[in-house]
Amino acid sequence: MNIGIIGATGVVGRQMIDCLIEEKIKVDNLRLFASEKSAGQKIKFLNNEVEIETINENSFKGLDIVLGAASNNIAKEVAPLIKKTGAVFIDNSSYFRLFDDVPLIIPEINGEEAKKHNGIISNPNCSTIITLLACNAINKISPIKSLIVSTYQAVSGAGKEGMNELLSQINDSTFKPNVFPYEIAYNLIPSIGSPSDDDYTSEEMKLENEGRKIMNLPDLNVTCTCVRVPILRSHSISISLQCEKELNLDEVKESLRKQKGVIYYDDLVNKKYPMPILSSNQNNVYVGRLRKDKVLKGGVALFCSGDQIRKGAASNAVSIIKCL
Repeated sequence: MNIGIIGATGVVGRQMIDCLIEEKIKVDNLRLFASEKSAGQKIKFLNNEVEIETINENSFKGLDIVLGAASNNIAKEVAPLIKKTGAVFIDNSSYFRLFDDVPLIIPEINGEEAKKHNGIISNPNCSTIITLLACNAINKISPIKSLIVSTYQAVSGAGKEGMNELLSQINDSTFKPNVFPYEIAYNLIPSIGSPSDDDYTSEEMKLENEGRKIMNLPDLNVTCTCVRVPILRSHSISISLQCEKELNLDEVKESLRKQKGVIYYDDLVNKKYPMPILSSNQNNVYVGRLRKDKVLKGGVALFCSGDQIRKGAASNAVSIIKCL
């Protein structure tokens, strides 16, 4: 296949390059696109060095797959150019996620839906992917009615600039915030995204809107609080959920152990539970701290952690290629 990557010099774009190799995707020709300031730079891929290009109206001719790791504005602009060539656009931005004719894919959950594309396939939000992978095994037992979620999101969710800002503030307490509204070192910020009329943020609404579409649960109710924490990579999520029927913990444990993409890691006495330090730099979502929820009748509570650069973005997008 001939594959292109938009935003190839960013954190997610570079991870996509590595994931193509790890997933043994047969790439006959790789083309990498980024901004003008990166044009002419070279990135190693297998035994070759690939030169960074800027995008023009002829950039996507001859490509079969284009992976997007750029902003909504760029995704909106390039999509018609990609579709015109007959290539499939697998986009990591949020722009197309809720379009009716655009599949929103987590391969372990609804991979078969990818083939119903009309030239564009969307990668879900990073926290959505990690949360739903942890919940999918339970949804197989009984459809989920409601989720109460708090996310603890790493600074790499804001790109390499977010990571650099955290490291700079750790090394220099006078370093002024630029990426985040407040200092992030030794702090947390309980707001990610733009505010809406009901005082939820755009990031918090993604889980409900995307979750309904991916899991085919149109009546799913979600209360979500998104928090930025001083962790370099891997988002962690606290989840309380309620299904249509009362859940049995042993049945839930067994289903989690069988869920592809999940490592069930749960032994409170021996201090085994999901943490960013475990889930970073790999594609599995760690799930643990499973227990009965004391508020939601018949529900359960759990905790999960997953690398949002990998499974929350790059490796999920690359895995979608296999679905096709």
